[in-house]
Amino acid sequence: MRIPARFAPIVFSALLSAIMVAIVSAFVLATSQGLHSGFLAQWLQSCFTTWPIAFPTVAIVAPWVRGVVGRITA
Repeated sequence: MRIPARFAPIVFSALLSAIMVAIVSAFVLATSQGLHSGFLAQWLQSCFTTWPIAFPTVAIVAPWVRGVVGRITA
């Protein structure tokens, strides 16, 4: 099953934001609190509360960033 191309910007935003939230929240938790027995549960909670902010942000900002990059690169 493939997703129609017209949904590519939404799929891109969903995947990019999910990957970034997972990586950044794990890094922040590990550096601020260390790895501990409740790390996984705390990390998942952090991901689930942060992703709803990250997803629309990426969806809104990504087209603007692509335009800026297109203007400043050869």
